[in-house]
Amino acid sequence: MQIRVYYEDTDAGGVVYHSNYLNFCERSRSEVFFKKGLNPVLENGHFVARKLVADYVASAKLGDLLVVTNELLEMRGASFTLLQTIHKEGEKIFEMKITLVYITHEGKPQKLGGKLKELILSLFEL
Repeated sequence: MQIRVYYEDTDAGGVVYHSNYLNFCERSRSEVFFKKGLNPVLENGHFVARKLVADYVASAKLGDLLVVTNELLEMRGASFTLLQTIHKEGEKIFEMKITLVYITHEGKPQKLGGKLKELILSLFEL
């Protein structure tokens, strides 16, 4: 997914504010669902971040065009882990490993059933 860096994404020096890299990754994960005509908020629940490890390699600046990729690393009982990478002009500038847990709308962890596992595999292709 391509994302243009706008003024609202930057600090006073025109450099992307650190938390916005997480926002860019969130948009990319959601866009994967939207491109398939789906909503990331499913009928019986949705995904929440449980753990993430971020590596800020280089900065993005106002006007830059970024590319965000998603790679499925692992699926477990109620969660899956993605590697999300942001590139600028072909160079990696940010990488995040994030574990997402499937929870009911009441906030209780829920196992990934067969259909949901198939959906995740079709969206993120392990």
